[in-house]
Amino acid sequence: MALDARTGPLTAPASRLAPGPRPRLATAEAMLGVVGFLATKYKRTWRGSLIGRFLSPLLFLLSMGLGLGSLVDSRSGGIDGQTYLHFVVPGIVVVQAMWIAVGESTYEVMGYIKWNKMYAAMLATPLRVREVLAGHLLTVAAHLGLGTAIFVAVASLFGSFGSWAALWCLPVGVLTGLAFAVPIFAFTGTQNGDNGFNILFRLVVTPLMLFSGTFFPVTQLPGWMRPLAWATPLWHGVELSRAASVGGLGLWPVVLHVVVLLAFVAVGWVLAVRVFSRRLVP
Repeated sequence: MALDARTGPLTAPASRLAPGPRPRLATAEAMLGVVGFLATKYKRTWRGSLIGRFLSPLLFLLSMGLGLGSLVDSRSGGIDGQTYLHFVVPGIVVVQAMWIAVGESTYEVMGYIKWNKMYAAMLATPLRVREVLAGHLLTVAAHLGLGTAIFVAVASLFGSFGSWAALWCLPVGVLTGLAFAVPIFAFTGTQNGDNGFNILFRLVVTPLMLFSGTFFPVTQLPGWMRPLAWATPLWHGVELSRAASVGGLGLWPVVLHVVVLLAFVAVGWVLAVRVFSRRLVP
């Protein structure tokens, strides 16, 4: 607290615009400050980002949904009584969210930690680690929402969804993406370079895309592999997205999938706060 030689302690002014000691930012204000900075930075790259967001679903739909789908439908009549397009697209929506989450929580986070030290600059202000992390993760959630919305919109043009219930794929995509992003924030905080990201992409993310029920039912996997798929956030996201699009799940399985995804987010948050606090706070 500042002191005045004649009157003693100075009280903080009611407004931060007034001279004298400033009251601390509220948590929500601090988080929105981080979001505002990242949004301003995104203005320089949004065009290229949106082009990728549109091209990715288009290429997936043409190759897997329509190309491979026509072959599957002609040979086996689809999967579980539905066309392959209707089966695979809800899964691809979640896979797209996973890739967005991994991209936003690896190289960019490492850059803020080590290469341009933007996190250190933020923490040199009154911002705290939790506020910086929460603000950055809110921005990631916005990217996930935008990317999922674009995917659903493009896919709907090809008749990939049977009803407006497919809009539930939007929150499912965001939640599944965060179930990856938050733990990967913690993982990135433990790295000293980008070598670990090669392992993450090749040995974790790509196998998950192939063996979590996206392109074929998990029941087609060998028995010993199925529990591995069930333990991943992607399988729970795929099941939720497919249930939102075509139905087939009861209330309690849906609740279970949501709880598991929230558990990944919660555990990842605790680990990320601990890792970032140890690394960034002297």
